[in-house]
Amino acid sequence: MRALFLPLIFLPSFALAQNAPVAQGRPNVPEFAPAFAGQTRAPEQRSYAKLTVETFAAGLDRPWGITPIPGGAYLVTERGGALRVVDGTGNVSAPLGGVPRVHARGQGGLLDVAIAPDFSRNRVIYLTYSKPLGQNSSATAVARAVLAEDLKSVGEVQDIFVQTPPSPTNAHYGSRIVFDGEGRLFVTLGEHSSRRERQLAQDLGTTYGKVVRINPDGSVPRDNPFGTAVWSYGHRNPQGAAIGPDGTFWTIEHGPRGGDELNLMQVGGNYGWPVISYGENYSGSSIGKGITQAEGMEQPVYYWDPVIAPSGMAFYEGELFERWSGDLLIASLNPGGLVRLRIEGGRVTGEERFLRGTRIRDVELAPDGAVLVLVDDPKGGILRLTPQ
Repeated sequence: MRALFLPLIFLPSFALAQNAPVAQGRPNVPEFAPAFAGQTRAPEQRSYAKLTVETFAAGLDRPWGITPIPGGAYLVTERGGALRVVDGTGNVSAPLGGVPRVHARGQGGLLDVAIAPDFSRNRVIYLTYSKPLGQNSSATAVARAVLAEDLKSVGEVQDIFVQTPPSPTNAHYGSRIVFDGEGRLFVTLGEHSSRRERQLAQDLGTTYGKVVRINPDGSVPRDNPFGTAVWSYGHRNPQGAAIGPDGTFWTIEHGPRGGDELNLMQVGGNYGWPVISYGENYSGSSIGKGITQAEGMEQPVYYWDPVIAPSGMAFYEGELFERWSGDLLIASLNPGGLVRLRIEGGRVTGEERFLRGTRIRDVELAPDGAVLVLVDDPKGGILRLTPQ
């Protein structure tokens, strides 16, 4: 393991002073006002005087998802279609055999990976990927598989969920996996981006722009709110999901030009896209009627304008970063970096940013409490962050 950057120097802070927000430039839609105090541009909260950044693993081609497995190793996906094992010292394996074929175009490919809560008994893992469906169409799929004891292949691969309908657009697939604490899977699904398809985020007859909740075999839990796999709707492209230390369920999603959102999830909730948004189209035109609130639609707990392009995220529950206990760590693709949020009483009270300019796709915690981040690049890898 080698040092990649010199330690990052920050002024120490031992109190939650009401500082100015993190430096981030002018908003794209300055006329939009937050619905409540602290919904955007929370005070900057600097936590550590020095941060050490080291290369834990190198030679990964656009890594997308990471999950630890018993024994100290990690499973890592590459968007091009490879699943690899990274051992506890950072050595990267050859691609595992048996992985399903992916539609590796645009934003599609092999996406998230997670192990079953009872992995030690059955070695079951779950993969999300863009499934090729003919005529250049695809959809987000969830596959169940069994990881071989020798860590060289997966077997018994079976799709347990496939997003409907197939899409001709190679964008906005979602798709993060998180378990609900009772063995069921939450999976985030995008709405494929086009003006026509984005409207389906409000259509409960499709799984575009939804969070779904399924049983380990893909069947629908009896207590789902709509009698289908749909758990919540009105999402744009949620690529991050995490269960908080208190058991609450959170997602984060890409906005358009402005309007990235952090949401505290409510069963059956409508999160508004594309009816309401704190952003605008890339052309500068309004999203729909250009409104940010509507009756019956949830407000984000926090939003960014300009965007951070958020992807994976994790709540910090380790011991190395004592001042980060319970904080939310978010991967930023653009402008890049690691974003830390302090959340108290369901509201964001502080924000801090590290590794600015580094395109980060996912966040994971090492057993010793270090933070591991995936660098999304053709010559990408895994960085290990520790306090000095």
